Amino acid sequence: MSIGRWHAYDHRLTYRVGEITLGGVRLPVLRKVHALNEIRRGGGLPELPALTPEAAGYLIAGVPQAGVAGEVSRLGAYLRYCTKAYLHCYIDLSGDFATYQAKFSGKTRSGISRKVRKFTESAGGEEVRRYTRPGELDEFFRLARSVSSQSYQERLLDAGLPTDERFLATAKAAAERDEVRAYLLFHRGEPVSYLYCPVVDNVLLYDYLGYLPGFASLSVGTVLQWLALRSLFDERRFSAFDFTEGESDHKRLFSTHQTPCSNHLILLPTVRNRVVVHAHRGVDRFSAWAGATLERYDLKRKVRRFVRRAA
Repeated sequence: MSIGRWHAYDHRLTYRVGEITLGGVRLPVLRKVHALNEIRRGGGLPELPALTPEAAGYLIAGVPQAGVAGEVSRLGAYLRYCTKAYLHCYIDLSGDFATYQAKFSGKTRSGISRKVRKFTESAGGEEVRRYTRPGELDEFFRLARSVSSQSYQERLLDAGLPTDERFLATAKAAAERDEVRAYLLFHRGEPVSYLYCPVVDNVLLYDYLGYLPGFASLSVGTVLQWLALRSLFDERRFSAFDFTEGESDHKRLFSTHQTPCSNHLILLPTVRNRVVVHAHRGVDRFSAWAGATLERYDLKRKVRRFVRRAA
């Protein structure tokens, strides 16, 4: 995992309205993704290394400071574009599961327990498989891919579980070092949800997840998250569970800590880069306006559900 250090990266700046991807622009950059331990320490933008000849600029993710998404400004000779501002959510795993559960209100705990019970009754039991060793990952990826290929994460967000040999080799090498935790949730023998978490500096990363759309009514993503966390707390092996960049209701619900962070593209001020940035900013503003309009008329959830089913 290239976290915490600068590396060459082909960034795809995606133009998206809600969950519908319109397209994207390729930007070769030098990228740095702040590790959770860096975020915990705080600070601003890191020192920028010299650009390589082919690079259009830099991408810095997880800067531990608040930002304004869509803000365009100057940074010395560069054009700075804040692509995302969010609460970076994570779970402190230093305690036990009982202590973790106590952070939730009685109503929330009851709601999660009800979802787990509803799923278990429908599935005829609780079947979660954990995969940690290289020899186990072939089965995990085979079964998880059958879920990912049908998930809205892959069809709409281009965030499905990778299939390339390089990714698989990297995963197995990490498993050799005991730096992988992967989980599958089954419903009467059929895999319905997966969660894949590599480990960096003793921190689990919420890297790839997905579920079968037909089982959304059984809250299979929430159920698997809860059961996986129970296993991780019992294991007492890792210091934290990092939900990585971006925020959502799911991440805010399960996290124990939330730190304001932002992502920044720092680009050479060429005409192309200016057009790319301002076009992206315009699409994002339209998406936000459309989302707010749908929310005002209580249609956003219905439209999201329709789009996911149509995918």
